[in-house]
Amino acid sequence: MAGEAQTVTGYIQHHLQNLVYGKLPAGYTREDGTLLSDGTWTIAQSSQEAADMGFWALHLDTLGWSIGLGLVFCLLFARAARRASSVVPTGFQSFVELIVDFIDRIVKDTFPYRNTMVAPMALTIFVWVFLMNFMDLIPVDWLPLAAAQISGNEHAFFKVVPTTDPNATLGMALAVFILMIFFSIKEKGLLGWIKELTLHPFHSGKWYVDIFLIPFNFLLEAVSLIAKPVSLGLRLFGNLYAGEMIFILIAIVFGTGVLGFIGASLMHMGWAIFHILVITLQAFVFMVLSVVYMSMAHDREEEHKHDQ
Repeated sequence: MAGEAQTVTGYIQHHLQNLVYGKLPAGYTREDGTLLSDGTWTIAQSSQEAADMGFWALHLDTLGWSIGLGLVFCLLFARAARRASSVVPTGFQSFVELIVDFIDRIVKDTFPYRNTMVAPMALTIFVWVFLMNFMDLIPVDWLPLAAAQISGNEHAFFKVVPTTDPNATLGMALAVFILMIFFSIKEKGLLGWIKELTLHPFHSGKWYVDIFLIPFNFLLEAVSLIAKPVSLGLRLFGNLYAGEMIFILIAIVFGTGVLGFIGASLMHMGWAIFHILVITLQAFVFMVLSVVYMSMAHDREEEHKHDQ
């Protein structure tokens, strides 16, 4: 690519920048020198424009790939369910059954309560996150170059791994967090949930002592509660972002000559094989922690301790 992408730094920055759609204010001078007379919704031409679009900008590539891969998951598993046969199961049906049985065992071992939503949620999280992570195994230049050819813009930004975008991983973690709060209140009641936040971990059983402990308990529990979705989302993002960065660095070595091409090919193959374990493990960890948080939301043990 020309311009920014001619240097190693420009190449890396280009691959790490999302395709951003947002609003630029009136009077803004764009990357190509255009002066906007009115506030305009447009696609960012540079990382600076993307930053200037602010919080409400949309990452079109992240949204497109995550929604598209979610639809792929739904269509494939729905097709397997419609064609399910107990007589002569197909290879794909056997594969789907293997995944479903695996997730079902994990949920039964981790979630000792009754909630028909948790197992489907766990299955959706595991397969969806795995599919998004799997995009990291596609050579880093293939899809961005294809997008540039289709759009006619050789400088077009196009990230294809949704889980390398913290907006995606933190968004999923936020959804799990909201479910956790919802079921905590549903199972324990609003008062029970408030007591859980204010009478734990320090609880004397004497109200005139506990009233002084409430601020400390609330501070500790609030930090612990907020840390759950943050750590859940950042763990997935950090691991996939690091993996993508290594693939980008290996791709740079391809252009350093014949020996570099051979060495980069070996490194790429070795890292890709290892990364298969990484993307599977990260999907598994995200799924298991989500189920654990659902289990904590249903747990009334602490509430009963406080009532005694």
